[in-house]
Amino acid sequence: MSDILRAATAWELQLMLAPYIEKKTPIEVVGSGSKARIGRPTQTAATISTASMHGIWMYEPTELVMSAHGGTPLVQIEAALAGNNQMLAFEPTDIGPTSGGARGTQTIGSVFACNVSGSRRIAIGAARDHLLGIEGVNGRGELFRAGGRVMKNVTGYDLCRGVAGSWGTLAILTEVTFKVLPAPEKTATLVYPDLPDDIGVELMCAAMRLPYEVCGTVHLPKNVAGRLEHSALADLGQAVTALRIENFEKSVDYRTQAMREALKVYGDPLVIGSMNSLEFWGELRRLSVMPYDEATCLWRISTAPMMGPKVVASIRRHMPAEVMYDWSGGLVWIEVPASADAGSSDVRRAVAVHGGHATLIRADASVRGSVEVFQPQSPLAERLTGGLKSVFDPMRMLNPGRMYANL
Repeated sequence: MSDILRAATAWELQLMLAPYIEKKTPIEVVGSGSKARIGRPTQTAATISTASMHGIWMYEPTELVMSAHGGTPLVQIEAALAGNNQMLAFEPTDIGPTSGGARGTQTIGSVFACNVSGSRRIAIGAARDHLLGIEGVNGRGELFRAGGRVMKNVTGYDLCRGVAGSWGTLAILTEVTFKVLPAPEKTATLVYPDLPDDIGVELMCAAMRLPYEVCGTVHLPKNVAGRLEHSALADLGQAVTALRIENFEKSVDYRTQAMREALKVYGDPLVIGSMNSLEFWGELRRLSVMPYDEATCLWRISTAPMMGPKVVASIRRHMPAEVMYDWSGGLVWIEVPASADAGSSDVRRAVAVHGGHATLIRADASVRGSVEVFQPQSPLAERLTGGLKSVFDPMRMLNPGRMYANL
């Protein structure tokens, strides 16, 4: 087992890195380690954890901005925001447990390093869109800062967006500054039961075109809906298509009725109120309907919304699959039987035909080491990614090979 180093400050992190950089010995970068089993296995001599770099050091509720050390647990961030009736609008999904990691332990640094975004992304943007500034240590052992406390302070290259989604291969995030938003006064969810996948996706897309500010759309086929902890929906024994509306109470009441009328061709929906809605969407954030199971592999496929059912149908020609559609069908979580390649060739073929990209979230380490875990890059994207890596981490010190074998 490799050494685990826990730095409490940025300068301490630099000191810990120095001997490894001098010897050109690669290291693994983690926060709490909840996502350690996602990505290609790395060959490293030590593990650097930012979990000891925790704490909120700046929070201005009236300015809707917060700064925290990279290892601060997400639950601490959200508890502080809830105390002022505010939230992280992109509602980051806890993807670690579905690959065998611990639930509820992810850090705010890992949220932005992995660009983790939930159902509200279709209305409010991804995690990187809410990131204002970063401080980090690169693969040279240098401390750097980028961005600030407002969106308009970016000139030249936006390093925040470059680092977000890099999975610790470019830098170790020691501090992050991000914008927050007020929590809604009321939430309502319209639930349409027993729709086939293609009609459910059609309904979600139709809802997004209406002027009623829908901020969450998900379709769960019958088998996956039966896994819900929300007993009232699980006990229906049917597929579930859910549309979320949030705002002030009067606005939600009006828009709920208007939505029912505008979408009546799809049937008469069940309407669940704020508390039940929060429980339901909270389950989706935890991916509780896609629990960890060594007998299956899990893929995350991003595609054009109307293409989601076609991608799934193409994969199902070759293997059984259980799915969950988010982002109006644009995000598909697809569970397939475990195999020597996790169904990689068939998944990649389906995505190539219908468009999009696929990431392998759950599979045995031997499988993750033998197939492309992240979507293979085009020659142009590969050159750009390689250029970023050569600037931030020219000696390939940080999480080498985690995303791509040559990086």
